Amino acid sequence: MIALFDLDGTLTDPKTGITRSIQYALEKLGRPVPEADELTWMIGPPIFAGFTQLLGGAEQVEDAVRLYRERYGDVGLYENEVYAGIPALLEDLRENGVRLYVATSKLQVFARRILDHFDLSRFFIEIYGSELDNRNADKRDLIRHIIEQERFDPTGAVMIGDRKHDAIGAKANGLASIGVTWGYGSRQELIEAGVACLVDAPQDLAKPILTRTVTTPHPAAAP
Repeated sequence: MIALFDLDGTLTDPKTGITRSIQYALEKLGRPVPEADELTWMIGPPIFAGFTQLLGGAEQVEDAVRLYRERYGDVGLYENEVYAGIPALLEDLRENGVRLYVATSKLQVFARRILDHFDLSRFFIEIYGSELDNRNADKRDLIRHIIEQERFDPTGAVMIGDRKHDAIGAKANGLASIGVTWGYGSRQELIEAGVACLVDAPQDLAKPILTRTVTTPHPAAAP
């Protein structure tokens, strides 16, 4: 069995670092600066798409992303916290022969630094993320790239994440998906995106992966 894990909102809670870095970028651009809780919707989606929506168009998006990364790459990525139970979950899965990968829209270089910092890299065969030019920021492209690189059968793999983008990317590439509810996507968002099941705590995630009971679509997501 192969399991692809999202990073933000799934393995770690990045709220402080991401929202403060967004606020930093907006302030530098002279734009209105919302409170942190008003920016959590930007946790998960590709950063270029998030700023395009936030700024109401493509103008200044490249500058916003540059400024965001300026702060995030310095301090923001460490303003982060591993969700309780995640290290034990990853250890359990690895000991049971599950091949683990990270699949995040975050820059790959940032993802690796975060996972190294929190001593989580050791659980994963490889860490995949986006590139500076925005390649593989879309989960559909990213998962396709991972399958091409790792040469595995998607029917024997599952994508785990907290946002609809994870489920959409999985479905586009023939993978089942599990939605986790401790992150930043709503239950309804995940169900509508077609997750096979919802899991409410890390300690409950191993069972559906190890028993391979994630191939049946969630009833509410069926057409």
